[in-house]
Amino acid sequence: MQDDAVQDDAVQDTAVQDGRAAKLPTLDEVAARAGVGRGTVSRVLNGSPKVSEEARAAVLEAVAALGYVRNRAARSLVTGRTDSVALVVSEPAERLFEQPFFADVIRGVSSALSGSSRQLLLTMAQSAEEHRRLEDYLMGQHVDGVMLMSLHGDDPLPERLERRGLPTVVGGRPLQGEPVSFVDIDNVGGAASAVAHLLSTGRRRIATITAPLDMAAGHSRLEGYRQALAAAGIPDDPMCVEHADFTERGAAVAMGTLLARVPDLDAVFVASDLMAQGALRYLNEKGCQVPGDVAVVGFGDTSLAAHLDLTTVHQPVETMGREMADLLVARIDGRPTELHVVLDTHLVLRATA
Repeated sequence: MQDDAVQDDAVQDTAVQDGRAAKLPTLDEVAARAGVGRGTVSRVLNGSPKVSEEARAAVLEAVAALGYVRNRAARSLVTGRTDSVALVVSEPAERLFEQPFFADVIRGVSSALSGSSRQLLLTMAQSAEEHRRLEDYLMGQHVDGVMLMSLHGDDPLPERLERRGLPTVVGGRPLQGEPVSFVDIDNVGGAASAVAHLLSTGRRRIATITAPLDMAAGHSRLEGYRQALAAAGIPDDPMCVEHADFTERGAAVAMGTLLARVPDLDAVFVASDLMAQGALRYLNEKGCQVPGDVAVVGFGDTSLAAHLDLTTVHQPVETMGREMADLLVARIDGRPTELHVVLDTHLVLRATA
C-alpha cells in the first residue's frame, strides 16, 4: 500500500505570482533536496515513527526551505479522506453567539483538533430546508465526520448520517433513542443536586423554569428537579413548573408567571445561567430580595454566573467539546472507543442560594 503523501503531487500545485501561474514545489523536489526517497518524505509528513531522526530533520528542513505545501485535493483522492470534520448547531446564529455554552463547546472541539491536521467546519441549520441542504452537503464527501449540537425533537439527521456511513457524534443525549455515539452532561444528577441544596437551606415551595422540552436536556433537568422533591417527600406540583426557551427574556416572563401563580414560592431552579439572569432581573424589578425572599439556582457555571454571583450547577462544557472531537476522530480512524460518554457535574455555591 502506498504512503498517503506519495500521491500528494498527483494533481499539480500552482500559485499565482505577479499575474502568472507559478509551479509550487513537489514531493520529488523535497526528496531530492533532503537526499531521501519519496517514501521517506511521505512517512515524515504522515508522522510515521519508522524514520530516523536524521532523515526527519533533513525532510523538515527541505519542506521549510522550499515552502512545500501538501496538496489536500490530491491526497483526498488517494486516501478517501478530506481531513475535515463538521460541527453543526441546530440553532439560529443569534443564539449561537448569545449563549456562552456554544463558545465553550467550540473551544473544546478546537483544542482537541489543534494537534492534528483536521480542519473544523462550523455551520448552523435550523429549518427543515436548511437540514436538507446540509445533509446533501455532508454526504457529498466534504467531511470525514460530523458533530451535532442542540438537536430538537426527534431529529432524524444523526440516524440518516450514520446509515449512510458518515461517523456522527451528538452533543447531548438525543430526545428519543440513542445514536451510535453521544457525549452528554449528567443533567438529571446536576438538577437534583441544585434542588437538594435548596431543600437543605429550608426552602419548601420550590419552582422551576425549564429548558425547552423538545430537547433532552430540558426533560432531564426537569426530571432531576422532580426526583429531588420526591426524595424529600414533597409532592410534584404542576403549578410550580413553567417552561421557557433558553433565553433571558423568556425566563423573565416565566418568572413573572410563576410569582403570579405561586406567590408564596421561596426558591426557583432555573435550567440555564442565561435564563437565571432573566429570572433575577424580574425579581429585582419586583423588589424581591435574593436569596432572602426567593433563592435562585442556575445551571451551567458560565462566566455570566460568576458575574451574577449565581449559585449554579457546573457542567464541564469545554471537556464536552474535547470528548466529542476525540470520540469522532477515534471513530473516523477505526480505533476502539466508548460510544456513550456522560460527564459529571457539581454544585457551585455563591450568593443567590
